[in-house]
Amino acid sequence: MRARHLPPAVLLLPFALLLAACGGSSRAEGGGGAGSGTDGKGSLTLNVGDQKGGSETLLRAAGELDDLPYKIKWSTFTSGPPLLEAINAGAVDVGAVGNTPPVFAAAARSKIKVIAGSHSRSDGETILVKKDSPLKRPAQLKGKSIAVAQGSSAHYQLIASLKKTGLTPKDVTLNYLQPADALAAFTRGKVAAWAVWDPYTSQALDQADARVLTTGQGVVNGLSFQVAAPAALDDKKKSAALKDYTDRLRRAQDWVFKHPDAWAGAWAKETGLPDKVALDAVKRTRGTAVAVAVDKAAVASEQRIVDAFAALKLIPRSFDFGAFVDPRFNGDLPPSGTAPRTYGKGH
Repeated sequence: MRARHLPPAVLLLPFALLLAACGGSSRAEGGGGAGSGTDGKGSLTLNVGDQKGGSETLLRAAGELDDLPYKIKWSTFTSGPPLLEAINAGAVDVGAVGNTPPVFAAAARSKIKVIAGSHSRSDGETILVKKDSPLKRPAQLKGKSIAVAQGSSAHYQLIASLKKTGLTPKDVTLNYLQPADALAAFTRGKVAAWAVWDPYTSQALDQADARVLTTGQGVVNGLSFQVAAPAALDDKKKSAALKDYTDRLRRAQDWVFKHPDAWAGAWAKETGLPDKVALDAVKRTRGTAVAVAVDKAAVASEQRIVDAFAALKLIPRSFDFGAFVDPRFNGDLPPSGTAPRTYGKGH
């Protein structure tokens, strides 16, 4: 059966499962199948914020949780913003987010520090339209309604894509919707376009009769970050554990690029994503990441996001993004502008 013949409720199911699996901001996931939410051994515990199918699944699939000399207590969040709220509150020591949530958190004067970065291809950052839509280029979005999650990486990608064509958010109607609700609106034709990220991009292309109007390639910086609590960085033992943790993530990402099928299988099992969608997202975006330094170029790139949101009054103030960066773990990592990996044509 073609996806176009499925009712919206059926199309929503995989997305709903994925989001439901993410849980709430205080719900810890069981680790190692034991239901304890912890891995490793020792007297030190690193509290790590995660999203379903994120760092925990990645590290476990790559074998990087097998010899932890400290404990990791995992807590699962629905998205970057609530994860950063937990870091600000001191409930979490570190967690992974995209390029935009730290801008909103820092604008609110949250106690956060960006400590590590990765650079991925931006093909999964898309503005989607239906296959039969008359829209052929971004400039034609003028006057149209667009679904987007407020404060997400897709939010900035949309603003930047509009600006590239001479448009502003005032030239369109923004519908601030989380992915499951956005899919429903998109499927029913309530919005003309949907700005979103992988794996939602890959799933919509596979199941929701969508096509890509434009991508974030050449428009957004493709960066994502590990963000830590200043108190954890000030603790000598926790700081050492954070260094080890980011090293493990870097090695795991290297493993992912070399084993896309194995990682896609683990990711699909954890999130409920269809196997094909997971592999598409890995090859389009998730597997292309390379660990990079949080350097002056990365700070300057994030500053452009700060300035864009401040100019549009979407954040309460402008600020120096560099004040929220701690580069102590940069070491010999390559520059932030280092090209992401690629799986070749078509990906």
